[in-house]
Amino acid sequence: MKILLSNDDGVHAEGIKALADALSDIAEIVVVAPDRNRSGASNSLTLEQPLRVSEISPKTFSVQGTPTDCVHFALNELMKDDLPDLVLSGINHGANLGDDTLYSGTVAAAMEGHFLGVQSIAFSLVGKKHFDTAARIVREVVERHISSPIPTNRLLNINIPDVDYDALQGQQVTRLGARHHAENMIKQQDPRGHDIYWLGPPGKEQDAGEGTDFYAIEHNFVSITPLQVDLTAHESLPAMSSWLS
Repeated sequence: MKILLSNDDGVHAEGIKALADALSDIAEIVVVAPDRNRSGASNSLTLEQPLRVSEISPKTFSVQGTPTDCVHFALNELMKDDLPDLVLSGINHGANLGDDTLYSGTVAAAMEGHFLGVQSIAFSLVGKKHFDTAARIVREVVERHISSPIPTNRLLNINIPDVDYDALQGQQVTRLGARHHAENMIKQQDPRGHDIYWLGPPGKEQDAGEGTDFYAIEHNFVSITPLQVDLTAHESLPAMSSWLS
């Protein structure tokens, strides 16, 4: 099989190397990833300037653009005549849980693959140490998909606890939890006396009960969340129609 890999931490990140190494003996791997860290880029596309692409090693491409740019380029140009069987994004250096998925470039790269008709999965390590554990989970998921294809046309968001593989308690299908609002911005001054602002830390977990991705990770389970792209609040349509009339 053929697998496209991307991420938001950059083409040289440890996570994407671990992802490629975990699968190189069972699939043809093509890597198309940003030339630098583009965390938090969400689904942004580069529209006002061209994409510059460099093949930095065989079948490994560096793109001066966002994670979404990378997958869009790969599927609509680089691999358009021979599409991959899977698009995998990650392994992200840090969690993508709950509300984080709205901002995540890792999830966005997988979402672009999903948009363009290829089964896609985002993988994130909830930390920055045990990439070997995450790589083993990736391998298990892909092998399971080969023997028994994923039974839903959904994008999957998978988070792996940052622990030794033997410390994992299993895998759970979860829903997204939610955080409180982010903390206040941090105001500082640059050396020239101009005000600058840093985003505050993420808010504490608000909806983190049993069944959520937060709960699974807290209890050392791999969290597997199927995501849908349709943001329509379907249950609100009748109320809105009544309001208009």
